Amino acid sequence: MAGPARDTRGIVDAPDLFTRVQFRLREPAPALRPWLEHYWLIDWDLTEPYTSHVVPHPSVHLVLQRHESGSRTERAGFAEVVGIVQGLFSQRLEGRGRVCGVKFRPGGFRPFAPERPVSAWTGQRLPAQEVLAAPEVGAVLDPAEEDARVAALDACLLLLVPPPDPQAERAMALVELVRTDRSLLRVDELARAEGLSARSLQRLFSTYVGVGPKWVILRYRIHEALQRAGTDPETDWAALAADLGYSDQAHLVRDFTATVGVPPTAFAPH
Repeated sequence: MAGPARDTRGIVDAPDLFTRVQFRLREPAPALRPWLEHYWLIDWDLTEPYTSHVVPHPSVHLVLQRHESGSRTERAGFAEVVGIVQGLFSQRLEGRGRVCGVKFRPGGFRPFAPERPVSAWTGQRLPAQEVLAAPEVGAVLDPAEEDARVAALDACLLLLVPPPDPQAERAMALVELVRTDRSLLRVDELARAEGLSARSLQRLFSTYVGVGPKWVILRYRIHEALQRAGTDPETDWAALAADLGYSDQAHLVRDFTATVGVPPTAFAPH
């Protein structure tokens, strides 16, 4: 089964990462796609440590992983739920390892764990069994064939398919609207487009997405700027700032630098 197109948006220096690890995206079973964006699989065998950096999407992830490095070996592996990371997410990779991750659609996680608002998980990394009925780690990580790993994820998550939740569907549709409609630059514009008050929109996002709508709007702007910085050495930053709804180039550079840690010019290809 072919996977979805490789989406590098948010990965800092994706070409460098892909020379060091095997990175694949795979589609979940059709019955899971209303809530799940994709599975992501990474394998590595490194002679030197490497630190990857990602500007995260507004998504919750279920992550199963195993690492082997020198005398330290986590053979059993572990599973965790990773809430939305609001800053830059950095992960040190060394030795050998394998990760299988589940990326939930923004707004799609709460139906699987409805007891608490998704904002309760924001910035948290918790043992998966504390949040939901997670897959058995060995069943997912042991197979050499990635088809078998994907099948194991499907088999477990299909047992957890939640009942319809109109509010989750509404939240997912709103985040998708923010992602695809770059003319929506303000929270009040988004609220009006959905016929909600700004306060009701904030509540919906806190409960189902995990962060506020203003944060989501800003994050997708930064993703666009990061993508441009890494692919177009002739980027007109003043024009891009205007296109993304910033009052001036300096404001875009400040937001980019605060999120990524360095200014946009640091990622321009040479």
